[in-house]
Amino acid sequence: MKLTIGCDHGGRRLKDAIVKHLREKDIEVVDIGTYTDESVDFPSYAEEVASQVVSGQSELGILCCGTGIGMSIAANKVDGIRAAVVSDAFSARATREHNNSNILCLGERVVGEGLALLLVDTWLEASFAGDRHKRRLDKITELERK
Repeated sequence: MKLTIGCDHGGRRLKDAIVKHLREKDIEVVDIGTYTDESVDFPSYAEEVASQVVSGQSELGILCCGTGIGMSIAANKVDGIRAAVVSDAFSARATREHNNSNILCLGERVVGEGLALLLVDTWLEASFAGDRHKRRLDKITELERK
C-alpha cells in the first residue's frame, strides 16, 4: 500500500508520529510536509494529498491540522475525494465501510498521539462494504458532477 500524508503547522507533530508508525508497519508513505512549525496554508497540502489519491499515485491519504476540519473541507473540494474527520474508532471504521473514505483527517489539538495511531490503524484495516453503500456513493458522485 502507498499512502500520501500532509499537514499544516497545527498538525505537524501528529503527522510526524503517524509517518513513523506507518513506516514501522512497512507501509510506503509519501510525506509532503509541512516539516516545521512555521505557519502555512492548509488548503495547499489538502489539494496535493487529494490530487495524489484521485490520480492513483497513492491509494489513500491522511491529513492533519489543528482540528482536521479545515483539511477535510479543502480535500472534499476535489472530485472523487471522500475525506472524513474522525476522533473515535467506530467512526474511523464506519467511514471506510460505509463511505469508502479515501482520506482520513485528524486534529492534533483534538486527539492525542495514541488515539490517533489507533484511528489510523482502524481506518486502514477496514474496507468498503459495498452493497447499499455503493448506491449512496453513486449519488455523491452525481452531486459532484452538478
